[in-house]
Amino acid sequence: MKSSDNIKSLVREKYSEIAMQDKATNAASCCGATAPSACYNIMSDSYAELEGYNPDADLGLGCGLPTEFAKIEEGDTVLDLGSGAGNDCFVARAEAGESGKIIGVDFTPKMIQLARQNAEKRGLNNVEFRQGDIEELPVSDHSVDVVVSNCVLNLVPDKPKVFREIMRVLRPGGHFSISDVVLRGELPEKLVTAAEMYAGCVAGAMQMDEYLDAITQAGFTHLTVQKQKPILVPDDILLEYLTPDELRAFVASKTGIFSITVYAEKPGEKVEWKDSAKPKKSLATLTEKACCEPGSGCC
Repeated sequence: MKSSDNIKSLVREKYSEIAMQDKATNAASCCGATAPSACYNIMSDSYAELEGYNPDADLGLGCGLPTEFAKIEEGDTVLDLGSGAGNDCFVARAEAGESGKIIGVDFTPKMIQLARQNAEKRGLNNVEFRQGDIEELPVSDHSVDVVVSNCVLNLVPDKPKVFREIMRVLRPGGHFSISDVVLRGELPEKLVTAAEMYAGCVAGAMQMDEYLDAITQAGFTHLTVQKQKPILVPDDILLEYLTPDELRAFVASKTGIFSITVYAEKPGEKVEWKDSAKPKKSLATLTEKACCEPGSGCC
């Protein structure tokens, strides 16, 4: 892949197409980006048992179930990065309830339009969708309790910047649960440079160690890998990009492609914001508790 702008243009174009496809078409490929002759649901997990799930909002684009692990509580403000047609937002709303607030952010106008239509069908007035770049979130500082995301950060050129943005918008004591695609070992260059494999969530994946390090470098604590599973890309997909000899070399390299669901917390004292219209403590007090010893005056 080339520049950050080129990558973003590619993602917007591909996911505009995906927004117009049905789930069966998307599930037949790597995150909906390719269309091999046989149907392989190689990444997504089933949401069918989760409260709030509605098949109309499920485009089959995920690689995990982050909302299942996100520890969402009644009244929480939840932010979904790359919200698509609204699937994870609606599941999160079932957990946060009528007193909660759910915000979905997506890069693609057609996805925002589709998600808003799905919310209106359900009469969910506390679920909103904002068009924006998750490298520069259209969300205020210290305004969110929980962040979720499903198979989206691998599409973003500057992943460490996204984790810094998550840190910015979370309230002290807030946390995230994110499902994503990561690597152990190196992909062949032909896969790395293939536009379809980038939009398909594979070519843009980071090394697992680098991914986890980016989280700790952003300042998060209590980092936990909640779930991990291998992703086996079928040979007939790989052979669209590799020769048979290159495929054999790739298999012999034992490069691993994994879906992981990761949890981490923003340092600071968690305060119950939901019981009244105003926070019980000022943000200045919260920041001081997060970074200062009593009486030190460091803040």
